[in-house]
This record gives sequence, structure tokens and C-alpha cells, in this order.
Amino acid sequence: MTQADIDRLGPADARWVAERIAEAFLVLDATRWLVPDEAKREAVLAAQFEIVVSHALRHGLVFGTADRVGVAVWLPSVGDPLPEPEDYDARLAAACGEWTPRFAHLDELFAANHPHADHHHLAMLAVRPDRQGAGVGSALLRHHHAWLDANGVPAYLEASSETSRDLYARHGYRVAEPFRLPDGTPFWPMWREPGSQPA
Repeated sequence: MTQADIDRLGPADARWVAERIAEAFLVLDATRWLVPDEAKREAVLAAQFEIVVSHALRHGLVFGTADRVGVAVWLPSVGDPLPEPEDYDARLAAACGEWTPRFAHLDELFAANHPHADHHHLAMLAVRPDRQGAGVGSALLRHHHAWLDANGVPAYLEASSETSRDLYARHGYRVAEPFRLPDGTPFWPMWREPGSQPA
């Protein structure tokens, strides 16, 4: 996959991007904790992710592969902090229903562990399940890393599985001690200096 196979997405793409992420994240331990009801999990996740994706489409960068198999959601944290999504609390409650407190708890965990130095935050990287492990995620990473390296900007993310943690490590991210959900599920904070070479 080449850089030409990756597009910057716009507001009309918010829903399918959110659905792609929800589909990819269904198997994660964290999403099982967030929405214990398996029958409702994907719909709740898609509704919550659409809030984040719409926000990133306004204030950040969202990229998708030309075949719409993979997506990457980046939020710049450079200079003044980004505003919260508009009407966030009400929209979160509408999206998540009885599980809203769990999503709010995760938001607080992310905020407490977020670095203060300027960076671009990879909020979400997702690949359709039947194409995972085929290099799509790596292509999306290389696409924005090229810009970050050219402009001297670090990157930050929270890896939600050992598989993703190891993928990011291969792309130059350094892992820190994990923070955990109440059930013990870990998230690994990871930082990449511009110009870090893949392992």
C-alpha cells in the first residue's frame, strides 16, 4: 500500500469511520468492560466513536485507505488545548446509556495520563478484522509519521492490546508503564519522537 492509497476524510465520512472502528475494536478487553452486553456493544461503540471522529474531522486529521479498510484518527495537541466536543456530556449519555459512567471513567483515565508536551495524538487506528495483520495499519502509521518527521512533531497514543502495543513499538514508539481499567485491563501509553526509525 502506498501513500497514494490513503485519503484525508471529511465530515460526510464520520459514520462509516465510527462503524469501522467499532467493528475492529469489538474483540478488545477494554470494549468488553465498557459495554458488557455483547448484543449492544457494537452499536454503543459506534455511537460513541462517532462523537470522537466528528470532533477529529473538525479539529484534527482523519485518514482512510482508498478501499476503506483502515482508518486513523489524529488529534493535534500543539499550543492551545483542543476544545471538548460540543455538548459532550449530553451526547455521551445519549450514545452510551447505562454504560455512560464507564466511558466517563475511561475519559478521566486518558486525561490523567496524557502528556503535556506538544504532539499529535493517535486517538484511534482501526483495520477491518479480515484485513488485520496485512500491513494496512502500518501504511496508515507511515503516512502521518512522514509529516510528523518532516515537521519535528512527536506522537502519542494509548495501546489497548499487546498486539497493537507491539505494532507501535515496531514503528518507533516507546512504551511506558500501563494504566488500568477497574477490572485490570491495561492501556499502554506510548510516545514517538520525530524521526524514530521502525524496528
